[in-house]
Amino acid sequence: MSRATVSNAYNRPDQLSERLRAEIMSAAARLGYAGPDPIARSLATQRAGAVAVMLDRGLSAAFSDPALSIMLDTLASTVDTGERSLVLMPGSPQGGGPTTAAVARVHADVVIAYSLPDNAPALTAVRERGLPLVVVDQPGADIRVADREGASLAARHVMDLGHRDIGIISLDISPDGHNGPASPQRINTAQFQVTVERLTGYLDHVPPSTPIWEASDSRRELGREAAAWLLAQSPRPTALLCMSDELAIGAIRAARDIDLEVPGDLTIVGFDDTPAAAWADPPLTTIRQDLLEKGRQTGEQALRLLDGRPPAEPVTIPVTLVARASSAGVPARRLPR
Repeated sequence: MSRATVSNAYNRPDQLSERLRAEIMSAAARLGYAGPDPIARSLATQRAGAVAVMLDRGLSAAFSDPALSIMLDTLASTVDTGERSLVLMPGSPQGGGPTTAAVARVHADVVIAYSLPDNAPALTAVRERGLPLVVVDQPGADIRVADREGASLAARHVMDLGHRDIGIISLDISPDGHNGPASPQRINTAQFQVTVERLTGYLDHVPPSTPIWEASDSRRELGREAAAWLLAQSPRPTALLCMSDELAIGAIRAARDIDLEVPGDLTIVGFDDTPAAAWADPPLTTIRQDLLEKGRQTGEQALRLLDGRPPAEPVTIPVTLVARASSAGVPARRLPR
């Protein structure tokens, strides 16, 4: 039996009769042969059959951050033809995306960089390998969200409701795990494009003295911690602008911890419009980005590069304000006389 016939049994079964292929597979089982070595196959075809996604944080972020998991789910559906896999590359413990060593080892046909810090070494490592690269939510992005515009919508919303004592709960400004008040120096050296854009959108409208707390990621407990600090400031904020729905839901919990009503005593506005926003108690006013479209557009760009086609023009995902029950006017006892 020829080598080509055996190869067809594994790689092109439609080229053989069912009887012949069954005979080949039975003989292989008796000999303990598990099939062609996937690494050798990829060397021969120059294809790994994988799309790699570089994350800033650990793998848990892909499952605990609803906005990211929704985007990744749609991305996976877009690139999945039954022949490809999605490889998640976690950030190093020090932050800032995968290590250059991890990039050197990854077996992938195209790499997607998702919201890495500016000038992350992993980006340089991908380019040095000559791998096709799709950039999402960072400088030079192929796919981005209208983050500054969205933050402006949120800030104008609370200002139009009469709020002037406002607090901001920010996503990470730099990849060093900091949780706490964000100093002007820290803000001026921010390394994450999404954070920069959203902060700029907020600060274009709110008073310059607005306090800002930086959370190292988007977990609810960090939103609760941030809101507890902000609500202890004087004057106490009557509105909180949060850079994610998860942080905002944590802020609602912090308000309840000190017997404040939302929105009776405190207005809270999120960002993303994940499914949890509509189910929050009260339902959360937020900025909607189309996470499904973001994942689809990212996947389509990756497929273009896989096919050897030139990249599409950069895409900006639009945003809208979704007003729900967590926002209202300034409490009467706090109105200026």
